[in-house]
Amino acid sequence: MLEEIDLTSPRGRLAERLHDVIERRWPAEVHAIGVYGSVAHGDDHDGSDVNVQVITYRPGAGPKPVLRRVDGILVDLRVTTGDEGMRQAREVTPRWPLAADRLVSTRPLHDPRGWFGARRDAHLARLAEARPPEFTGAARHDWEVAAAAHDRAVRLAEWYETDAALVMIAEARLYAALVAGLLSRTYFRNKADAVKRTGLAGADVQELASVLKAQAEDLTGRGCPVDGSLRDLLS
Repeated sequence: MLEEIDLTSPRGRLAERLHDVIERRWPAEVHAIGVYGSVAHGDDHDGSDVNVQVITYRPGAGPKPVLRRVDGILVDLRVTTGDEGMRQAREVTPRWPLAADRLVSTRPLHDPRGWFGARRDAHLARLAEARPPEFTGAARHDWEVAAAAHDRAVRLAEWYETDAALVMIAEARLYAALVAGLLSRTYFRNKADAVKRTGLAGADVQELASVLKAQAEDLTGRGCPVDGSLRDLLS
């Protein structure tokens, strides 16, 4: 299955090498190995990461999760059990717009029983049966994070804490993008892709305020208002 990734790319070759080492070192512990992100999509370039996921039969088995450079290339190695991976595939969380690409586009490097295909099918089946309140509830969570970051950015700007304000603006942009993704059931390749595709990459404080206001109205119209009473909070 290695022919499915570009082995002429340094990142593709590194993914292959990593797969070979893991498969040889933990042959009885590893259920499947896959690559996702730009290497899986075939559009990696200098500066791209190598994102590898290892599926094990039991917790604590196989390699340890790690984020580290190898030969100048950043490797993000994630490890989870098959049961936990399937459970995650059946969830709709506030991070869904950033998680779904990995769930549906991972390319197997070692997968003799077709685990990654089964996970993709489980996720797509879950989306098909998901009811609108699941997405609006997750979107409201992200809206609250975005609104809080926006409010803090405004206060920091008033105090001339410009650098800190820029950090909060970036957070507000991202979470507003996640709201848009959840309400439209659109997923993104990564955080940069999220803000770019939603038109929020260059949004300033005023533009973000307008976007958040429109999103709040949209959520209210969908029966998921962003403000309410204490009883609403605990219901």
